[in-house]
Amino acid sequence: MIRPKIPVNPLPTGLVTPLVQPTTAVEPHRGTAPVCGCSQTPAPGRSASRVLPAVRLTPAGLVAAVAGGAGLVLVVGAVLVSMLLAVAITGASVAVCAVVLRSLLNGRYHH
Repeated sequence: MIRPKIPVNPLPTGLVTPLVQPTTAVEPHRGTAPVCGCSQTPAPGRSASRVLPAVRLTPAGLVAAVAGGAGLVLVVGAVLVSMLLAVAITGASVAVCAVVLRSLLNGRYHH
């Protein structure tokens, strides 16, 4: 049923040859009796016409994906922190301006 596919490399070069995948689609069993002699019967109303391709990552590709994800998280975090800092600085400067204006307006009426 499920057999592992081990790449065969007769020369010890350290390079792994990729497996050749068949390009023909496998048709699901039709009818009541399976054609291939296996004991599986098809589910009624469902077809296996939509097959998703498998994603295979090499160790270098996996490291690149993890590094890219970590870099993206760091960049998004830096942007969010800088936006929060900008809002905090703007709020503090508006508060200082309000205190200075209040002081100037109150000093004008006391003289």
